[in-house]
Amino acid sequence: MKLRLLEILSEKGKTKYWLYNQLGLSYQNFNNIVNNKTTAIKFENLKALCDILECTPNDLFEEYCNK
Repeated sequence: MKLRLLEILSEKGKTKYWLYNQLGLSYQNFNNIVNNKTTAIKFENLKALCDILECTPNDLFEEYCNK
């Protein structure tokens, strides 16, 4: 699974900086989430992302094959 944050931001005409300011996470945690360099995400952060981006968890994730 991977997060589609960059695609969703692009679709909505928003920037990573805008999302960073909305979430209130540390830059390191935010950067890891946005760049898919994390193996877990807290439910509270998932909910915040959905609320901010006005989407569902299904919209945020994409399944991919890592061959």
